[in-house]
Amino acid sequence: MLRAFLNRLEQATALDPVSDRLQEAVEATVRPRRLQDMLHGVFLGHPLHPTLVQVPVGAFLNAAVLDLMPGQRRAATALVAVGVAGTAPAVAAGLTDWASLGREQRRVGLVHAMGNTAALACYVGSLAARLRGRYGLGRALAFAGLSLAGGSAYLGGHLSYKEGAGVSHAAPELRMLPEGWHAVATISELPADKPVVRTVGEVPVLLYRNGQSVTAMIERCGHQGGPLGEGEVTGSGAAACVVCPWHGSTFRLTDGIVVRGPAASDQPLLRTRVTADQVEVSAP
Repeated sequence: MLRAFLNRLEQATALDPVSDRLQEAVEATVRPRRLQDMLHGVFLGHPLHPTLVQVPVGAFLNAAVLDLMPGQRRAATALVAVGVAGTAPAVAAGLTDWASLGREQRRVGLVHAMGNTAALACYVGSLAARLRGRYGLGRALAFAGLSLAGGSAYLGGHLSYKEGAGVSHAAPELRMLPEGWHAVATISELPADKPVVRTVGEVPVLLYRNGQSVTAMIERCGHQGGPLGEGEVTGSGAAACVVCPWHGSTFRLTDGIVVRGPAASDQPLLRTRVTADQVEVSAP
């Protein structure tokens, strides 16, 4: 029954009007590119949202433990307050990531966000009740909030592990590469400062020549699998970057470093060598 519910949720087109309007609102609000990159976790090399949620989750779980122990009212109340305050940055990062997802992913993510909103409402009510001395009501609301947050967390896990949100879509390509070194081009065939796509086995690889140095990276964008070979190239030489045509993730061609999100992870590179003018690549 749970799997059937999730399948129906992924196909729930009735959620799309709300999802589309919220996506537009998020994109209009989080407009500065530097702010977007920070919330995506570009500086961290890892999505920021899963890191930030540890603060409210940890605070709420510990508050629940203290609520079951005698003489811990003040400590539990303090933890609930910390958890409520810690939701703001986690929500900002989560919504920024959510707005860059595909429509099917956003359906699950929308219900995930609704569950978290309901849980937060319970905790805000719990904090208000505790501060007024109504500890019984405060505990009841907190346990209700924790239950809602647990169900919402399940949807978040489904969104990541089943729907592929926030995971690198480029990493599995490395495991598909055949073993050993493989000739892909002669160095004279590769134009300077212009990426070229070659296939190794069934894996598209992006080649970039800077002088006599050649970089090879997985061509499938780590964010949502977009074709980097069809993307725009900005800059030149060692500073040249390729921009994914799907969502704008930007990677430096010489080392795969992510420069702009929504991708938060660097683009995987392959080993390269030049032997008698022949460019060869292999898995790292």
